[in-house]
Amino acid sequence: MEYKIVVSIALGVLGLVLGSFAGATTWRLRARQLREDARHGEKVSSTEKRQVAKLQPKSLTSDRSVCLHCGHELRWYDLVPLVSWLSLRGKCRYCHKSIGWFEPVIELGLAVFFVISYLFWPSQLLTVGDITQYIIWLAAGVGVAILFAYDMKWFLLPNVVVFPLIGLGVLNAAIVLVEGHFGWTVTLSILSSCAILSGLYYLIYVFSGRQWVGFGDVKLGLALALLLADWQLAILALFLANLIGTIIFLPFLLTGKLQRQTHIPFGPLLISGWAIAGLFGTSLLSWYIALTLSI
Repeated sequence: MEYKIVVSIALGVLGLVLGSFAGATTWRLRARQLREDARHGEKVSSTEKRQVAKLQPKSLTSDRSVCLHCGHELRWYDLVPLVSWLSLRGKCRYCHKSIGWFEPVIELGLAVFFVISYLFWPSQLLTVGDITQYIIWLAAGVGVAILFAYDMKWFLLPNVVVFPLIGLGVLNAAIVLVEGHFGWTVTLSILSSCAILSGLYYLIYVFSGRQWVGFGDVKLGLALALLLADWQLAILALFLANLIGTIIFLPFLLTGKLQRQTHIPFGPLLISGWAIAGLFGTSLLSWYIALTLSI
């Protein structure tokens, strides 16, 4: 029990640190995207122009973090995950303007994801393959945190994050194939998972004339399908994504606060379904089968 507590605390701290990285990367990706949009003659708001001018991104790994209001370069003690935000009461140390909830929510969310993933991981982490898959899952968590935040805020899923996520998915699928001795059952399960979470969205993308979903959702679905590598978990993830979306948005539709034509980011819903299915899917499916057999 003490060992679990120590590991959970360590993973929580790691999640906070990587969450801080994810939040900073999200803004840097946005700055780069806006610069590209401006070069192509697309409209960029005056507020975002000021933010981009302050960020001045050179690369995703070497840039210094700055305040989006005053442009002051932040020192290390301004960047301690969650602690700095709480100590400064959510304001910039230099201009005293509100920082907002964006960064601390990402930091805390990824920390919770890391801890829950450890406490509820469906295998015992005894083999090299199990441990490697767990590490891949945590690494994927950083990527999906960036995509979750970016899609929620700007309705886009940047390829610079999606493609590495697909790479992690391919690595995970390869481990599943090796452990399954390249059997047809395992192979078909992985292919079916891709068809369910990516192929289905591709068909919707084509037949709706790109109106209902974006191609980014198709690529994200492929990454998540490979990370699950199981057709049953893929179906569950798809069901949960739609269920969560219905629970959240249906009341707004019924009250007229949301129109049918309103663009809704589906990436965060799909990511939520993937996380629940990956961690609790086996238990949920076993419960459902037992329930149906008892009726």
